[in-house]
Amino acid sequence: MRHGVAGRKFSRQSDHRKAMLGNLATSLLKHGQIKTTLAKAKDLRRVVEPLITKAKKGDLAARREVMKTVTEKGVVARLFDEIAPAFKARNGGYTRVLKAGWRQGDAADMAIIELVDQPKAAAPAKAEGKETAKKAAPAKEAKAADKGETKAKAAAAKPAAKAKKAKTEEK
Repeated sequence: MRHGVAGRKFSRQSDHRKAMLGNLATSLLKHGQIKTTLAKAKDLRRVVEPLITKAKKGDLAARREVMKTVTEKGVVARLFDEIAPAFKARNGGYTRVLKAGWRQGDAADMAIIELVDQPKAAAPAKAEGKETAKKAAPAKEAKAADKGETKAKAAAAKPAAKAKKAKTEEK
């Protein structure tokens, strides 16, 4: 009997399950939010929230504990330098799970799991992205104008090619 046994098995052996949750935790901490099944999102909370609490301590022992679960050193650095300080005043509840409908292939219940307070360093990157998008729009217009010119040249070249082809057929 399973009385009082917490967590899900996900039809995986324990090593595979642990690796999967570690990879999901790494992705969540790297991107700020991910889309996965509802069951995985709910179990992922149980992995990520203690990691953030450990990162708030900031010492070497905490960093080594987090490295057992998180697979990328850059993500661990981001967790300790950006994410943990953003949650310094919050005691738990660092993640939010939002239902996101059903997956088309198998009708699995999907969810978006995200960090409640996104770190401030991520906000300027989004602002820069908007500026580059504005800069990219004139470039697209220039490319479209270039394409229009090349189409005009190609159209002008077609009658000459047809005339040349007709001459070769006459011979």
